[in-house]
Amino acid sequence: MEEIKNQTPEAVDMDTPLDKNVRLMSPTQMLLRRFFRSKLSILGLVMVIGLFLFSFAGPLVYTQWGETDLDKSGKVEYASSQTTYTVNGVTYTLRQTLETREVDNSLAPPSAVHPLGTDDQGYDILARLMYGGRVSLIVSFMTVILLTVFGVLMGGIAGYFGGWVDDVIMRICDVLMCLPGIPILLILSSAMDGWVELGTMEEGSRIYVLMLFLTFISWPGTARLVRGQILSLREQEYMVAAEAMGYSVGRKIFKHLVPNVMPQLIVQMSLSLGSMILYEATLSYLNMGIKAPYTAWGSMINIITTDPNILQNHLNVWVPAGVCIVIAVLGFNFVGDGLRDALDPKGRR
Repeated sequence: MEEIKNQTPEAVDMDTPLDKNVRLMSPTQMLLRRFFRSKLSILGLVMVIGLFLFSFAGPLVYTQWGETDLDKSGKVEYASSQTTYTVNGVTYTLRQTLETREVDNSLAPPSAVHPLGTDDQGYDILARLMYGGRVSLIVSFMTVILLTVFGVLMGGIAGYFGGWVDDVIMRICDVLMCLPGIPILLILSSAMDGWVELGTMEEGSRIYVLMLFLTFISWPGTARLVRGQILSLREQEYMVAAEAMGYSVGRKIFKHLVPNVMPQLIVQMSLSLGSMILYEATLSYLNMGIKAPYTAWGSMINIITTDPNILQNHLNVWVPAGVCIVIAVLGFNFVGDGLRDALDPKGRR
């Protein structure tokens, strides 16, 4: 256990007991001390917390516009026309004023009403950026939690029992890792479009189907990690003692083996969050994820594929979503790197 002296060597009273001159640190305190020693770790934590506050607390402050609120103010233009005709020798002049009004205030520049402007449909960009962050973060977090739980369960069983159980589970992992994820998701997205049109599925349910699919194709990596660790840990002396004491299989796996794999799992989960955000953003960009009237960061960037003019002349429409994705991925990667260094037993104290 690490010891930190509270006083300089010159100020230490040799007549004072040793426990008065030193402060013992718990493993949690040591972990936090190592983590916050890195400036990048602190920066990543600030970035992640800032995104969560922006996405979940932001709509409570910015209440002018919601995720599905259209700006109906539109743009009004007037055009005058004049017609002259003669009846029974009398000349008449008819003047008309035509009013042209756009239904939605689309592609409006940043203003006091819309701090980041509006998109091509008339939605407020700042509001949709907040709600889109909720979708991206929820999908990423829930997917990582689900795949970690399922991967630990399958990897723990495979590593502990070995033999034909290990062979079956690992062959399932091999098959899932060989599946082409994007083509399967294209088929699934087309099927969901049909279910929505038939009324058998609501549009908001896409997020749950997306989470389940990402979990289905991603858990083998976690299972392989847990299996490899347990194969080496199950031969340790404390496992022999647990076997001699007659502990159940579940207790030996989930109370004695899995906790020793948690440091590696925590690091992998933090790093996987950034990957999942990129995955979700890619799917939404390809129009295979969340669709209108709901939004996600990737679908906000997808708008540039429909109109090249937006890509060149309306940077306020798609650049903020790209910045949020970059901040999220960098933040989670910085936190993951900090946790990896803090949990390394061979690291510098």
